[in-house]
Formats: sequence, structure tokens, C-alpha cells
Amino acid sequence: MKTVLNDLYDYDMQIYQLEEGFKFSLDSLLLAEFVQPKNSKQIILDLCTGNASVPLVLSSKYKNKIYGMELQEPIYNLAVKSVKHNHKENQIFLINDNISNSLNYFSKEEIDIITCNPPYFKYEDTSIINASSLKAIARHEVKITLKDIIELVSGLLKNNGEFYLVHRSSRLEEIIKIMSSYNLHIKKLVPIYTTSNKEAPLILIKAVKNGKPGLKLLPAVYSSTLSTFKNLF
Repeated sequence: MKTVLNDLYDYDMQIYQLEEGFKFSLDSLLLAEFVQPKNSKQIILDLCTGNASVPLVLSSKYKNKIYGMELQEPIYNLAVKSVKHNHKENQIFLINDNISNSLNYFSKEEIDIITCNPPYFKYEDTSIINASSLKAIARHEVKITLKDIIELVSGLLKNNGEFYLVHRSSRLEEIIKIMSSYNLHIKKLVPIYTTSNKEAPLILIKAVKNGKPGLKLLPAVYSSTLSTFKNLF
């Protein structure tokens, strides 16, 4: 698989990607911009980190220690190369494993902030998935489900810890129900539009473990009109 070294949007960084196949997405950049640590001592964990676009963007903005977990070894290897290329080895620490095994690496209620850009689509026997296993696992819940992820997040987060998620808006009702069952209370929602005359396909979510009631619906983001993602929130 041939790799290329591309600019990471306008963050003055570069990222290794497959020439044909898995690449970082605009929703990952929006997710990273949505995160707002309270201080530099908070530990950040990015689940389903892919080629580490979220950790890299976060490292350009904050001094926090950042962990990333990625199951697929070829994608993990790209992430490691990108972290080294950008001289972030002392801030970003990557793990090549299924996030279902996250408690092998972290203690319960150890993490302050968790981010996740997970597989968006449910996987069933009748599902039509990409012939590339790399793409199929990244896009469909082949290896882990939304419920599994939310359950893990609830166990890993400290009390009042924050969970930042980007997902399909069509699954919002399901997300709310599952989060509520694991004491993750949604505090902020941001609809993401790719064009102005269609429904918002994506949504950004900030949830707090054992948080108080109260949800803010923030102004919509139109990604097609943005010249920069910086300081968007």
C-alpha cells in the first residue's frame, strides 16, 4: 500500500495517509476543534484514532498528554509515522489494539476527556460493506458497536469527565438513549451541514459523566463554506 505525506489542513503539520484509501476527514478536524480542556493536566484519550488526525490537531492547540487507540495495524503505523514526523512523541502516545481492550491500558475512571470518531454504520449480515477491510472496519461496526463504545467511555471517564463524539445525526435518538443509560448527559449539540439546502448529516456531541441536566443546541456549522476550522467553537 503506497503512502503519501499530506498537509494536515492549515495546522502547520503533515500527516501520512494511504494514497488510495483511508484518509482523515473534515469531521475529525471539527471534533478536535470542539474539544476544550480546562487545563493542561487533563488526560485526553482518542478512541478509533485512525491515522491520529485528532491527536495531532489537539497537540497543536494544547499541551495535554494525549493517547490514541487504533485497531488496524497499517493505519496505526501511519499514525506512528505522523507523530514522529511532527515531533510529537513526547505528547502523543499510540496503542495498537481494539478499544474494547482499553481497560488493559487504563484504570477505571482515569481519563478526563475522551474523543471518538467511530464507525458510523451498523453491521448486519445483509449490510453492504466496502471490499477493503480497512475501509469496512473504519466505516461499519464490524469490530465494535456504538453501545460498546459508550459503555467503555463511561467506565474510563472520571466523574464529570467529558466525552466528545462526532456521529451520524440519523442515530441521535439511539445515542441519547444509550448515553443516558450509562450516566453520560449531553450538554452540547452542533449540527454539521455539508451543503446549505440539505439536512445535517453529522452532529457533534459533548457529554459529561454524571453531569447536571441542561443541553445547549449550538449554531450549525456549514463545513463547505469554512476557510478554516480554527477557533470555530
